[in-house]
Amino acid sequence: MAGLYHFRSMTSADLPQLERWLALPHVREWWGDPAEQFALVRGDIDEPAMDQFIVSADDGEFGYIQCYDVTAWESGFGPQPNGTRGIDLFIGEPGMIARGHGSALIRAFVDRWLALETPRVVTDPNPANARAVRAYEKAGFRKTTMIDTPDGPALLMVRDR
Repeated sequence: MAGLYHFRSMTSADLPQLERWLALPHVREWWGDPAEQFALVRGDIDEPAMDQFIVSADDGEFGYIQCYDVTAWESGFGPQPNGTRGIDLFIGEPGMIARGHGSALIRAFVDRWLALETPRVVTDPNPANARAVRAYEKAGFRKTTMIDTPDGPALLMVRDR
């Protein structure tokens, strides 16, 4: 497993790759309808409260991560410290799954945000997505409570500075 991850700001040139990843069964299972998700991601490219990244390692580009200001979105996370960021991600390339990249890239990404004075990073995986919950726990997140989000019930997980 590669230990060094790169997080490059996503551009419109990345949209075809993102559209391909969203259509793959392992992504669709947790992200939902590919056309709907693609429209949302594409629409957020110029959104100031949303930062989108393509994740790469020595093996090349393999995933997507978005990081947003939770106060700018009606997320259902409840009260959070000012400056809290939320994250969502997926590993797009099937050959990169189940190799330890999920927890390692989450830790590397979140460590950078916490070092930039972000007080807290939150995420809200589907509680049935055991692989995601485990990856977030390995990356230092802790389970807090079940919440209702626009996408349905979710497990609120947090990592503080």
